[in-house]
Amino acid sequence: MKTPVDAIQACPHISAALATGDGPTSPLKKFKEVVAWEVRRFQSVKNPAKRRKVSAPTCGTCQLALHRPFVCLHCSYAGCWKSGHVASHLQESQHTFCADVKSGSIFCFECRDFIYDAKVDEMYLAATVTAEEGETRFQVAKKHRERFQPWVPTAQDAVALENSVAIPCQGRRGLLNLGQTCFMNVVLQCFVHNPLLRNYFLGDKHNNRQCKVEEDCTCCEMDKLFTEIFSEESNPYGPITFLVSTWRKSAELAGYAQQDAHEFFISTLNHIHSNSRGSTNVSCNCIIHSTFAGQLQSDVVCERCGNVTSTVDPMLDISLELRGKAGEVVSGDNTLAACLKRYTQPEKLGPKQYSCAKCKAAHEVSKRLSIRKLPPVLSFQFKRFEHKTADKSSARKIDTQIRFPATLNMASFTTLVMKGAEKENSNSSPVFSYPGPAAMYEYDLFAVINHEGQINNGHYTNYARFEDEWYRFDDDKVTHASLSACLGSNAYMCFYVKRHLDYKPYMTPSYVLTRETEAVREREREKELARIKEKELEDALLATV
Repeated sequence: MKTPVDAIQACPHISAALATGDGPTSPLKKFKEVVAWEVRRFQSVKNPAKRRKVSAPTCGTCQLALHRPFVCLHCSYAGCWKSGHVASHLQESQHTFCADVKSGSIFCFECRDFIYDAKVDEMYLAATVTAEEGETRFQVAKKHRERFQPWVPTAQDAVALENSVAIPCQGRRGLLNLGQTCFMNVVLQCFVHNPLLRNYFLGDKHNNRQCKVEEDCTCCEMDKLFTEIFSEESNPYGPITFLVSTWRKSAELAGYAQQDAHEFFISTLNHIHSNSRGSTNVSCNCIIHSTFAGQLQSDVVCERCGNVTSTVDPMLDISLELRGKAGEVVSGDNTLAACLKRYTQPEKLGPKQYSCAKCKAAHEVSKRLSIRKLPPVLSFQFKRFEHKTADKSSARKIDTQIRFPATLNMASFTTLVMKGAEKENSNSSPVFSYPGPAAMYEYDLFAVINHEGQINNGHYTNYARFEDEWYRFDDDKVTHASLSACLGSNAYMCFYVKRHLDYKPYMTPSYVLTRETEAVREREREKELARIKEKELEDALLATV
């Protein structure tokens, strides 16, 4: 039986330190300083501005370099843990606390043990995030990364919360199969468990009762879907209006024939984008582009003159080949990382396929793709369905098992890192070094779509993460699952969310700008109506005189 967290006895010494606050002489102030120092030191060692040696901290007793320094929180001493020098210092100096600057763990000499306190944990996280924000300058040119600010309810928010009715955070409701609509159900479940879409629609950023689109608004259908999924109702829900709206807007998906889940996914993204408030065709920051949109860079290098032509294209997802350059199914490196490596490898193009702008002639060139901008949510599609001819009846499915991880680091596939690796390691194996904290490139898996059976008589199911638990969705059936079961499934699409989101400084979401513009227009319209009524009243009075 597990011991409840509240029942664990807290360290009285750290509780006393927390009660006194983080004044100039407080050990907690020193704790924040050493945590921030470790973040800055790690960045300076990994990505030095100039090629110079960065001195490592040394033990105050044996003078040996410290790979994992323990710092006294009462003075400037740093020592090694294994040799017991830091513990000896605490005993001789009658100091109480020391900290492991890498993990943020605090050791209390009075208790003779490492201690845990939720407030100290929050303090460590806040100090780390603040220091990382100061070190991340590459995302927006000549501007620092926008500071994270926790949400604190204002007086107006507090009044609104008092009168609000809390809804159950269930989020695990099956969807009825309306006639070979499993392709739609799995995509909708992935939308529901997408944290950015969930926060947007549950945050009432689009209300179907106030929408001014007359019919077939996909944003309204998404709002209805989230309302139903997060309601108290536990019986399966039938997204009939969503299906009808899709049929009207996408003729290729109409009818009761089996459809491709990826095709429905892309079609629905486009419909949500077109119905979003303030959506534009260029530099759009609607909910879809704020969630899924990234940038792909294509570099074409002329083999004769070395001229590089770069083009940048938008992307909403990445489709990965399961076949190699020779057309055979790759059976050895059947992992997501291997697919991404093949996706970003240079590809030779013949002279008939490209003409160099500098040479003014056709020569052999090499083309390479890289990810210029990583989106908050990465969606991968494995190309399992082959169509060798225009006839769909001749299509077949590739059943190769693809292994994919629970966490994914995308740094080595970005344009910034790949170009840096070419410069630094042109004659050796690449050792990737990249600016900013590693967490800015890390993604966590939150949903997977699977296809069972063959191309003409298959069935879609999916796995999705709700909080820290995994569930399997098979239309109206929802069963508890495990991460290992999800990772062992035969994936058709995978969805990853960024562990730490980027915030563009001085950027206001399009729906906020649209809402403010509509509010101004509404006030002007009301003033105009008031002036018309006043004029009519004056005319009526003059008529009676």
